[in-house]
Amino acid sequence: MNSSSPYGSRFLPIEAIDSILEHFEEGREVRAAGRLMTRRIMGKSTFADLKDDSGRVQIYGKKDELNEEYDAFASLRMGDILGVEGNLFTSKTGEKSIRIRHFQLLSKIVRTLPEKWHGLKDVEVRYRQRYVDLIVNNQVMDTFKKRSRIIRQVREFLNDQGFLEVETPMMQAIPGGARARPFTTHHNALNLDLFLRVAPELYLKRLLVGGMQKVYELNRNFRNEGISTRHNPEFTMLEVYQAFADYTDMMRLTEELISKLAFDLHGTYEIPYAGKTINFKTPWKRLSFYEEFCKIGIDVCKSGWRQAALKVCPAGAGSKIEDADLLDEIFSAHLEPHLWDPTFVIDYPTVTTPLAKAKEDNPELVYRFELFAAKMELANAFSELNDPEVQRERLTAQKEIMGENKVIDEDFVTALEFGMPPAGGLGIGIDRLVMLLTGNESIREVILFPQLKPAAQTADDERGETG
Repeated sequence: MNSSSPYGSRFLPIEAIDSILEHFEEGREVRAAGRLMTRRIMGKSTFADLKDDSGRVQIYGKKDELNEEYDAFASLRMGDILGVEGNLFTSKTGEKSIRIRHFQLLSKIVRTLPEKWHGLKDVEVRYRQRYVDLIVNNQVMDTFKKRSRIIRQVREFLNDQGFLEVETPMMQAIPGGARARPFTTHHNALNLDLFLRVAPELYLKRLLVGGMQKVYELNRNFRNEGISTRHNPEFTMLEVYQAFADYTDMMRLTEELISKLAFDLHGTYEIPYAGKTINFKTPWKRLSFYEEFCKIGIDVCKSGWRQAALKVCPAGAGSKIEDADLLDEIFSAHLEPHLWDPTFVIDYPTVTTPLAKAKEDNPELVYRFELFAAKMELANAFSELNDPEVQRERLTAQKEIMGENKVIDEDFVTALEFGMPPAGGLGIGIDRLVMLLTGNESIREVILFPQLKPAAQTADDERGETG
């Protein structure tokens, strides 16, 4: 079966290695395929480890059994990809193994894998060569398997509750639904400048107008902003909208979904993270944005609050900073660092949230929450504003603040004029959620191919720092 070509062809059927080990039976015939990760030559016998994406198994080749194939088997390199067929047996050391009868080289490695015991440690190289990272760092493969599982369970949870998964445009003529700087692109056939979406919100609300009552979208957003351990310009977002509901319904849904994900993944609500523990057991704490700001001398419901805010704003913010950004800066500096266990922050000022419904007893505040855990934002939710007249006023005010770069989405306002039911809306950052549930402290650890500086630019930066 051993081919003379170093790049073989189809090798099916095969059985996953974890299944082979789980259903181990002495003498059972199996076929497996994977990458050779170790090799130990012992005279006329060779032991090796074969790895696929489910696990590793020891394989064993003996010269008088493989005959003319043995020399080729003993000369394989670490990292070669091969298919084997043989029988299961237990080695003298008690390890479950495959005694090879035949093997086939399926793809020969040309480069050299990182050294066995130290693996691939350079963070920059790990992200640029994620394919090598996945080969040699088992915990990385485990993280992305868990990510896939989390996303699958999010879909199952929402589908079971009657939500309909939909898709909305990722190229938009007017970027809306969030205060963020968009990426621009150009459609040649239409000779039209477009934007990669910063959020799907305004399109999902159009679907509520159209009569869809429970919808969600799980897809990419793009924001032309900074890169950090918590930010990537391309990221995955879950947005959920439910007609005839409000932000309290979204709060319950968020608690139920995330606590379930944590328990299903770990078998407990207490999850280790950054040397501490996050307790996802419900109910979660509620904290008033308005009341916490009052404690530091900023009453956002009274005129003159901006002057008070500028006095406690972090240095460098500048007096020309917009109201919403000013409040965000203060929140990030004074409150966010203290939010460890899941906490719903409520009672946000209307000025920060043009798409949320104002509170009936205090129109200076809106029905909104943000969910924080481990000192970072995980989710954002509103009782959605469905009054077209008030929505136009809010968007116009925002346009005046942000200048020519902000355009009112007239079609969205038109849609509201056809009547949108009262609704609750929710957005959850999937990448950050995966960070918490898998114990990773950088968003780059949970995105397979994070955005990076070009390698040459990184090298120039490093030379500049050391030169």
